Amino acid sequence: MKNQPQMEQKAKGSPGLLVLGAAILLLTAAWAIFGCSSLKTTEQGSIPSKLSSHMTYVVVNIYPHDPEAFTQGLIYHAGHLYESTGLYGESSLRKVDLETGAVLMSIALPPETFGEGLTLWEDRLLQLTWREGRGFIHTLDDFTPAGEFTYPTEGWGLTQDGVHLIMSDGSHRLYFLNPDSFQIVKEVAVFDGGQPVERLNELEYINGEVFANLWLTDEVVRIDPVTGAVVGRVDLSGLLPADMLTPTTDVLNGIAYDPDANRLFVTGKNWPALFEIRLVP
Repeated sequence: MKNQPQMEQKAKGSPGLLVLGAAILLLTAAWAIFGCSSLKTTEQGSIPSKLSSHMTYVVVNIYPHDPEAFTQGLIYHAGHLYESTGLYGESSLRKVDLETGAVLMSIALPPETFGEGLTLWEDRLLQLTWREGRGFIHTLDDFTPAGEFTYPTEGWGLTQDGVHLIMSDGSHRLYFLNPDSFQIVKEVAVFDGGQPVERLNELEYINGEVFANLWLTDEVVRIDPVTGAVVGRVDLSGLLPADMLTPTTDVLNGIAYDPDANRLFVTGKNWPALFEIRLVP
């Protein structure tokens, strides 16, 4: 039940990105004056050198995000966001301008597929589908189709650690795939205090850990990819202000990391904004 039936219906006449941009400038100013972003830390960037087991966030920047994008996968590369969107008949692969939220390039997936996790391996974008067992390969520069791959589970989140692709399927397991053959070479069960952590969704590999959205929650878990132990949790509740909610606004989903500038970006399905945040205890 990855998708509720009502989620498949998109709002008509959603505000344009220019209008959203103006609203977000005002919202950013409000965060800076009144909100969490008024807090100060001694470290620069999103991820501090030491993380505690329970973290929350400070909003650093707010950027426009297409509220028609049912975000399933998100990565940052060389100044741009790359996004996988879902829903049957509406799934896509997109290149997005970070500052404006404008879609610079887009390709539609076959209508019988539901787009899911996304990662970059060398010069190829690898994109999962939910129940179809099909993975799509596109070139980074112009989205030229470069093949397909298969896998035996559902496809939810996808990231990579420089050696393996790391995939989730909505269970409490992470699957490590050979990036050339796409064969599963190992599995790691994810536990927290002896309890399995289910509904692992969108993934991002950050500083030796796997950050994972927990579907239907406002929480991100930090996972040791060797042992599967949850080493920390990040509470992102309240990130999207109430006045930005619409009838089609869905759950938190989408984590992207810029390792060069130590910037962490998060958004959600049909969210009108993407947030750059700093993690704080």
